[in-house]
Amino acid sequence: MANTFHLQIVTPDRPIYDGQAEKVILRTLTGDVCILDKHIDYAAPLGIGEARVTDANGKTRAAACNGGLVSVESGKVRVLATTFEWADEIDVERANRTMEATQEKLKHTRHDDVEYAVLEAKLKRALLRIHVVE
Repeated sequence: MANTFHLQIVTPDRPIYDGQAEKVILRTLTGDVCILDKHIDYAAPLGIGEARVTDANGKTRAAACNGGLVSVESGKVRVLATTFEWADEIDVERANRTMEATQEKLKHTRHDDVEYAVLEAKLKRALLRIHVVE
């Protein structure tokens, strides 16, 4: 059995996970990070990316994680995510509709318009959801 640590994942809407884990992989603003037992104290802002949590039984689950913060303090890991959706909770049809509608809007929005950046972020989130389910 691998060494484990306590992991909490929460969003503004609800608690997502609270238990022992072998590993968590998250996308930070500077790249992916893998946290294992005995990780040094650490904090980083989260980007838009796939997360993978391996629980104490060795089962790995994928999720779409969008923004927030990860912190490791005295061996306890906390993920405070803006959104965190397990792959089996994602509505792929809705993500595909969002992707298509956003791509269409981007065609008619100027690159220097603030709305363009908002639409790009929305598209990235939709593509991430689709990727995590596949």
